[in-house]
Amino acid sequence: MYLYLMGEFVVSALKYRPQTFADVVGQQAITQTLQNAIDLGKIAKAMLFCGPRGVGKTTCARIFAKKINSGSAPIDPNEDFAFNVFELDAASNNSVADIRSLIEQVRIPPQKGNYKVYIIDEVHMLSSAAFNAFLKTLEEPPQHAIFILATTEKQKIIPTILSRCQIFDFRRISIKDAQAYLKTIAEREGITAEDDALHLIAQKADGAMRDALSIFDRMVSYSGDTLTAKHVSLNLNILDHDSYLVLTDLLKKGDLHGSILQFNSLIDLGFDGYHIINGLSKHFRDLLMCQNDGTTKLLEVGAETEAKFHAQAKEISATFLLQALELTNTYALQYKSSLHPHLQVELCLMQIASLTEGEKKKHSPYIKPKEQVGSTTLPAETVTEPTLLADKPELSADKPAENKVDEPALLADEPVEATPIQLDLSAQGVSGFSLSSLRLQKEHQTKMVDAAEEEKINNHEIQQEALTEQWQSYTNQMTEKGERNMVALLQLDTPRLKNKTEIHLSVPNETNKLELEKNSTLLLQFLRKQLINDHLSLEVHVDVKEEKKFVYAAEDKYQELIKKNPMIETFKKNFNLEY
Repeated sequence: MYLYLMGEFVVSALKYRPQTFADVVGQQAITQTLQNAIDLGKIAKAMLFCGPRGVGKTTCARIFAKKINSGSAPIDPNEDFAFNVFELDAASNNSVADIRSLIEQVRIPPQKGNYKVYIIDEVHMLSSAAFNAFLKTLEEPPQHAIFILATTEKQKIIPTILSRCQIFDFRRISIKDAQAYLKTIAEREGITAEDDALHLIAQKADGAMRDALSIFDRMVSYSGDTLTAKHVSLNLNILDHDSYLVLTDLLKKGDLHGSILQFNSLIDLGFDGYHIINGLSKHFRDLLMCQNDGTTKLLEVGAETEAKFHAQAKEISATFLLQALELTNTYALQYKSSLHPHLQVELCLMQIASLTEGEKKKHSPYIKPKEQVGSTTLPAETVTEPTLLADKPELSADKPAENKVDEPALLADEPVEATPIQLDLSAQGVSGFSLSSLRLQKEHQTKMVDAAEEEKINNHEIQQEALTEQWQSYTNQMTEKGERNMVALLQLDTPRLKNKTEIHLSVPNETNKLELEKNSTLLLQFLRKQLINDHLSLEVHVDVKEEKKFVYAAEDKYQELIKKNPMIETFKKNFNLEY
């Protein structure tokens, strides 16, 4: 059995807690305002510090409390103003009794220094009654009392409190500021840390300096005196930038199988697919920012990583990045609700890898013929080797135009006009024309043939027996899928064919009609395909039936009995009865 004697460990969040305004990270505007207020003697009686967690709200309140009691002299670390600073946690002391106790203390002047400072943390947790009990004191406190309220949720504080306070909005600490502060602490502790490792810690902290220091302590405990990006990424379940650079290179090359293998290797390391696809989306965004000098400053990465981003961004088109960004965002939204989330990421990578293949298949741009007025020739890029009719007697105007014209022909003395001329192949000769007229006429003829074929194929005559059979077939499919509601709707009535393409169906009420119409798209697609007729339509009618009237009142019952036996009326009168 071994016994290790260890000194008391102090976490970095407490050990390196700022003691002056100059030490506060990322809140220069607020600290400067507070310092100027002290120097000018314009100190507000009530202040509200609001902002995210771990950004320095309580720290600034404590520094401010010490500063106003020390005067113009610098803060003496040995000077104890503990009797002048009162901290109240409103999360656990949120009743009216707690606030009344605080108000009683406010009346007592300070024994040392000029001010008594009351710091109420998480003030939004106070009850409505406690807020109202606090209003009068907050508006007119004694000369020696100053209130500093701190909260992470300003919207929960009642307006009457907000109107009595000077409000200071603390901002999230940027990744660069957090990284620089972590680097300073690493140097003081004698720890060798890579810039990318500190960047990952600052990124994981999400703007909270306290969280960044806590993560830093944990990483040092894991890796010792040397902090590397690889160790940090594995421990925090964050992918480093090199992984995204490699994956993006594979996607850009169209290496579908390689990108899938790379993704699965990251999954094997323990990374979550949702974080991978979101990180890839952010990587594409960063590459887009690199493609413009003005937006490069929006990158929150180190200098070495930024150089890698610029090198990769030069090799990828903005169109590819935009399409890939759209795909990653779409699949990220579908990830949580999917039954196969792993497959969602693989499908996304497959589609992104296929974008390069689509870029290679782009058609060359169409070259418009130049306008030639009064000229007898066309530009070389428009017509390849024009042939004159005078040079080819077999294509002259004396012979019919049955011969196939493989090359554009021009009349010997006829100028070419800028406007395309319609080519009439049924004429005996060939007049002036342009290449665009040939292309457009060919497209038009193709569309006419396709339309005729489509009309011939998709207008098949339908018989009532075939409709009933296919209707039952669709009902069976819905039964197999477990769509019980749809099956019940389909079995309400037998479909009837009218006017050759109209399917009429009767339902008992309006609710059934609306539900059937809402789900009719797939039904019609199935019937049109099986019955080979695209003109089918569905008409749903409500079959209104007279509802049976129930008799409840005594008079109504009496009238019903009279209808069945009129002698009851005589019996009632003779014996003077009541109903």
